[in-house]
Amino acid sequence: MRVVLADREADVMNALWEHGPSTVAEVQGHLSDVLAYTTVLTVLRKLESKKYVGHAEEGRAHRYRALVDREVAQRNALKDLAAKLFKGSTELLLTHAVSEQKMSEAELRRLRQLIDRLMAKSPSSRSNKP
Repeated sequence: MRVVLADREADVMNALWEHGPSTVAEVQGHLSDVLAYTTVLTVLRKLESKKYVGHAEEGRAHRYRALVDREVAQRNALKDLAAKLFKGSTELLLTHAVSEQKMSEAELRRLRQLIDRLMAKSPSSRSNKP
């Protein structure tokens, strides 16, 4: 499933991912921006029409829940960003992110560990060993 989120949609999805199934009022309370109840409801309905969220009736209210995983949305957003601004190259995107951002030694160490793990799993790295 391809997941594409506008900014407000991403804010609402983050609230659902972080806090679990929520009513419109609860989502509204979890957002950093102050939005009208009807605005949050409109965003949730739009997300539901895209099949990104679903709801269950709970008395007079609806409790909305995310139907897509955060990781799927992140992966799609990364691919879109790479395609739009980095000629489709994940390498260019990552190189830019690492070189332009102030990263702590701990963050850089975690990146190195991730790269080392990925290199160890790579079929080409196994075939190049002496």
